[in-house]
Amino acid sequence: MKIAIIHDWLANMGGAERVILAFHDIFPDAPIYTTVYNPDKLPEEFRKMDIRTSFIQKFPKAKIKYNMYLPFMPTAFEQFDLSEYDVVLSSSSSCAKGVITRPDTLHICYCHTPMRYAWDFYNEYKESAPKWQKRFIPYLMNYIRMWDRLSADRVDYFIANSNEVAKRIKKYYRRESVVINPPVNVDFYTPVDEDGDYFLIVSRLVEYKRIDIAVEAFNDLGLPLIIIGDGPEKRKLQRMAKSNIKFLGRLSDEEVKEYYARCRAFIFPGEEDFGITPVEAQASGRPVIAFGKGGVLDSVIDGVTGIYFKEQTKESLCEAVIKFNNKFFDKNIIRENAERFDVKNFKTKIYNVILEKYENFEKFRGEI
Repeated sequence: MKIAIIHDWLANMGGAERVILAFHDIFPDAPIYTTVYNPDKLPEEFRKMDIRTSFIQKFPKAKIKYNMYLPFMPTAFEQFDLSEYDVVLSSSSSCAKGVITRPDTLHICYCHTPMRYAWDFYNEYKESAPKWQKRFIPYLMNYIRMWDRLSADRVDYFIANSNEVAKRIKKYYRRESVVINPPVNVDFYTPVDEDGDYFLIVSRLVEYKRIDIAVEAFNDLGLPLIIIGDGPEKRKLQRMAKSNIKFLGRLSDEEVKEYYARCRAFIFPGEEDFGITPVEAQASGRPVIAFGKGGVLDSVIDGVTGIYFKEQTKESLCEAVIKFNNKFFDKNIIRENAERFDVKNFKTKIYNVILEKYENFEKFRGEI
């Protein structure tokens, strides 16, 4: 069984790139096809992989400004020659699932989400674009949506990274999927006995993460909040924040681990496809106060490992924090819940699904 791995781009480290690391551990001989590769922004492990890039790699500033080249990405993926492979495993939140394979090649797509800027985030994407781009976006996205929908038919089986994403796959692609949540390095995080007197956010400081809601809420509550992370919203958020809110910027993994382990609770005000950080907090034995929508519904058990707030407003978050202060949470139960998402479990589930689908695919081909 000869396998190729396909990924949208390898330009920075995030949850999707953790999935690629896990895929490579399962199939160490599989080459990785992607649009652009920036080794300077990725861990050392990637330098040992057989990474094959598209023509976009040679475009100006492609390693950093790869999103500028979205109109070229469908063609880039369609030009990869995958004729020698028995199985193609794509990791896609953009165009990677659109590769062309032989009729006797099995294509399984691990879908982080259908392309959000073409579908459910289209209006937000259009409004946030520079003024000169706004007149072109409707025409570009019309083409991208048609290609995205048609290219979904090239996939034989979808794996969704959360139940929320499975619903989107059903809505936009009219396809069923099996849910396998992404891998989290649960073993790295450890509960401790000491409790700190602060709430915690670990996040990129970008608009859709809705950190502004947390800042507004904790301004009113007067409780200590530590925010770890950086991004274009940082200065705006700092101007909003009162003295009880501290911004620590980017920290090392070891430093973040220590803050997770001692926080009173982890605050998660955004809506994500899945959400790795709430699982990391729970692996540290700490409860999560989260907006009750999206992928977090797969990882946080309301009233047991955390609390949901129903509306994305400061008032709703304040109510949840007050409710949290009157409840007891068991660190051992919280940690046990996080262990469901361990990397080893992810690898086992992925391997078993691929093996099962490949055997069924081979059987079907034999009957034709």
